[in-house]
Amino acid sequence: MRRTWQIWLILAPSLFFLVLFTWFPLVRSVYDSLFDTRLSSEAPVFVGLNNFARLLADPVFWRALTNNLVYIVLTVVPGIALALLLAVALWENHRLNRWLRTAFFFPMIVPMVSAAALWLFIFMPGLGLLDHYLALWFGPQNNNWLGRSNTALFALALIGVWKFAGYYMLFFLAGLQGIPASTHEAARMEGASATQRFFLVTLPLLRPTLSFVLTTALIYGITQIDHVAVMTQGGPDNATTVLLYYIQNLTWETHDLGKASAATFLTLAGLFAFSLFNLKWLEKGAHYER
Repeated sequence: MRRTWQIWLILAPSLFFLVLFTWFPLVRSVYDSLFDTRLSSEAPVFVGLNNFARLLADPVFWRALTNNLVYIVLTVVPGIALALLLAVALWENHRLNRWLRTAFFFPMIVPMVSAAALWLFIFMPGLGLLDHYLALWFGPQNNNWLGRSNTALFALALIGVWKFAGYYMLFFLAGLQGIPASTHEAARMEGASATQRFFLVTLPLLRPTLSFVLTTALIYGITQIDHVAVMTQGGPDNATTVLLYYIQNLTWETHDLGKASAATFLTLAGLFAFSLFNLKWLEKGAHYER
């Protein structure tokens, strides 16, 4: 009995914050999604699933969902591929590689608001660094990267890849260092090329790491909206409105807490379902060193 109480006592601080900042907001969002709270001066009115019906009938919600899915594809796939490439290239532990790892990880410690302000100058039409270097090859440029609906989301996705690729690289480096050297030596003795060793030996053994990184990248793809708020405010014409920014606008601009809570619940449910599927699918047949 004493040992059990000691365990719960040690876990208590973490459990307190988990309940206070994770489970309670989740339960409260489910509760609020069943009430109409648009009129702050009146008591909330129970409306059942009407908030979900209004949400699904809102074209802006579907636009935000589509934008978020596109943004996830544009950030997760290139970001993880680049991180894996960097991890393989910087696998060996010598001084230059240690310096390069630090350099590639540096964007992660830059706050997203500061990163967005920096990239505003890079994307500035005609005067930004991007147009400046494009002008060296293609002549004078005046591209409004953030002001056009067909390029704004790609510009924001580029920031996401730049910021998080170095962070994901660290996990892949840890995974690579956990692979026994004997496996590569055996494959080399069997005559496998470097490409074959990577796809047939290294990558299968990295499946647990890949599963974790993919889930983490998905969470970042949904929760990171600071650069949207700073750079585009969801425009032009809702071209960069993503789910979390849409929920924020419902809460603080229209004060439609019931509809925002319904959107929050659907977003979290979708995120949980996809993460569970991802973990089960990628970890199927994964190898863990014992």
